[in-house]
Amino acid sequence: MSIFREYDIRGIYGKDLTEEISEGIGKAFGTMIRRSGGKIISLGYDVRLSTPALKAALLSGLLSCGIDVVDIGQCPTPVLYFSLFQLKVDGGVMITASHNPGEFNGFKLCIGKTTIFGEDIQKIKTLMDQKDFDFSENPGLLTSEEHFLDVYSDYFLDQFGVFEKKKVVIDCGNGAAALNAPEIFERLGCEVIPLFCEADGTFPNHHPDPTVEKNLVDLIAAVKREKADVGIAFDGDGDRIGVVNEKGSIIWGDRLTLLFASDILKDHPGATIISEVKASQILYDEVARLGGLGIMWKTGHSLIKSKMKESGALLAGEMSGHVFFADRYFGYDDATYAACRLIEILIKGKKPLSEHFVNLPNSCTTPEIRIDCPDEMKFEIAEKCRDFFSRHFKVIDIDGVRILLDDGWGLIRASNTQAALVLRFEASTPVRLAKNREGIEKYLNSLLAKL
Repeated sequence: MSIFREYDIRGIYGKDLTEEISEGIGKAFGTMIRRSGGKIISLGYDVRLSTPALKAALLSGLLSCGIDVVDIGQCPTPVLYFSLFQLKVDGGVMITASHNPGEFNGFKLCIGKTTIFGEDIQKIKTLMDQKDFDFSENPGLLTSEEHFLDVYSDYFLDQFGVFEKKKVVIDCGNGAAALNAPEIFERLGCEVIPLFCEADGTFPNHHPDPTVEKNLVDLIAAVKREKADVGIAFDGDGDRIGVVNEKGSIIWGDRLTLLFASDILKDHPGATIISEVKASQILYDEVARLGGLGIMWKTGHSLIKSKMKESGALLAGEMSGHVFFADRYFGYDDATYAACRLIEILIKGKKPLSEHFVNLPNSCTTPEIRIDCPDEMKFEIAEKCRDFFSRHFKVIDIDGVRILLDDGWGLIRASNTQAALVLRFEASTPVRLAKNREGIEKYLNSLLAKL
C-alpha cells in the first residue's frame, strides 16, 4: 500500500508508517517549506496511541531543515487549519489518520493556508526517495502555544454569542473532537448530552466514521431517549460531521449541504455551491431552483478546497460530512463550525430539523457502498467501468464514472483513502433503484472476479 495518497499521507503504524519514515517526511516537508520561502509552521496532532512517537520523529526532520515549529498541542484537524489564519506561520502539519481505525496514522500537510494534494504529495515521496533535503546549520526552534484550544473556543463565542437553548446530543466517538466540542456547545448555551466524549485513541465504543450507519446507532437512540433537538457525530479528527434529526433519522451530507445552501442563498443570491459526484441530483436541481450555481466536483477535502478558491464558492459539502464554509468563515472543513451553523438555522427557522426537508422531491438512494479492492487495482477497475459504460450511457467522468440513466444514476469511483471502490445509486423508486444497481454491479463484479 502506498502511504502517499491523493490528499494526505496515511498508513498502518509500524508497518507502512514508521518513525524513520516520519522523520523523512519531516525533512521533505521542511525542504518544501524552505523552497517556498517559508520558515515557520504550526503542528497539531490527534489522540492516536502512535502519535507521540511519530511526532518526535517528524519534529527531528523538520527542525534539521531549520524550520521553526509552533506546537499547538492535541487538537482536532480544524484547529490546525484555524492556526494557519491566527498565527504568523507559513504552513502546518496535522498528525492524524482521520476516520481510519486506531492502528492507522498519517499527516495532513499545509503550505501557506492551503492543504497540499496530488502532485505536491508525490513531491514529498520524491524528495525522500532522492534524499534531496535542504538541511540547515542552525536547527529550527520548537515553541508551544499551550492554550490554543482556548483561542479556538473563544472564537466561536465571539462569532455566535449565546444560542437560544437547544438540547444537543454530541457523539465524539472518543476522537479528537472530545477535546473541545462539548465545552464549546455548553459555552454557547446548549444543553449537551455527551456520548463517548473521552479522548481515547483505541476508539473503544465504535469506529469514528459518521458515514457508516452502524456507528450512529447509539446517537440515534440517545436523541430519541432524551427528546433532543439534534444529534451531532464527529469523525476521528473532528473535520467531518454526522447529523441525526429529532426523530432519529440520519441527515446525509448532500441534504445537509442543501440545507446550508438554502440558508446562504437567502443572503447571497446567485452564490456558487460545490458538491461532489456522490451527491444526489436533488441537491444540484434545488440549488439551481433557488438561484445558485451548483458545481459537481471531485471527492476529497483538498480538491474541494482548491475548487472553492478557484470558483469563489461560499459553500461546499461532501457525502462524507466534510462541509466547507467560506461564508463567514475561512473555507475549510470544520465539523464544529458546521454544527453551530446548523443550530443557528434551527433557531432562525423556529421549526424542527425534520421539517426543513418536507418539500423536497422524493428519491431513493443508497448510502456509500464500499467494496474492497487492492490499491494497485482500484483505479484501473474504475477506468474500465468508465470505458464500458460510456459506450452505452451518458456519463460524468470527473471522478470515476457517474452513469446517467433514464431514471437516476449510478457511481463507481476509486477511494482515495482506502483500498476500496465506492458506489452509490439514486432513482425515483426502490424497484428502479434495485434494477439500476443490479445492472451496474453485474459488470463490476465480472471485473472483480478476474482479480
